[in-house]
Amino acid sequence: MIEIPSDLHKDVVPLAFLLGTWEGAGVFDFPGAEKCNFGQEIVFRHDSRPFLEFRSRSWVLNNEGEKVRPLETEHAFWRVTSNQHGTSGEREIEVSSVRDDGTVEIWYGKLHDGKPQIDLATDAVARIEGAAPYSGGKRLYGMVAEELLWVGEKAAPEVSLRPYMSAQLKKVLNPARLIQDIADLPDDGIAFFR
Repeated sequence: MIEIPSDLHKDVVPLAFLLGTWEGAGVFDFPGAEKCNFGQEIVFRHDSRPFLEFRSRSWVLNNEGEKVRPLETEHAFWRVTSNQHGTSGEREIEVSSVRDDGTVEIWYGKLHDGKPQIDLATDAVARIEGAAPYSGGKRLYGMVAEELLWVGEKAAPEVSLRPYMSAQLKKVLNPARLIQDIADLPDDGIAFFR
């Protein structure tokens, strides 16, 4: 069930399904880098302004699923804009992001109507001198069976656009919400099971 906070800005209500902390694992594979499994935490939050704040941290996992070292950190701001192309049933998404390797990206895309799916593609990429070669990308985010799935595609001067990173994430329960739910149980606890 999707809950819409009362102080969520009306412009980002269509993105309410993303709110919260998501954790899971995925696969990283791009030419010139070591293929690995990774763990990831993504947080989507709001402060009542017309955007969602996005933070992603990922780390390399060993064969036992233990953290080995950081892989990638990204911070972004997601906005919903009016549909400028007149296509019914779709809303435009704008994302501005920065990654720990010195890459800054502007993404544009769409939120599909009737299903929680977002397609994004880079419009602009800027890199500091030491950042790995990178010329653009695409991302797909979607909710499937209450899980957040995403896949990223990446292109570099010597590598055509190809999938390089994907993950399956589950929403982390908020302990404050769990306490509220417990308060609704009958006093003896047993009556709940009758």
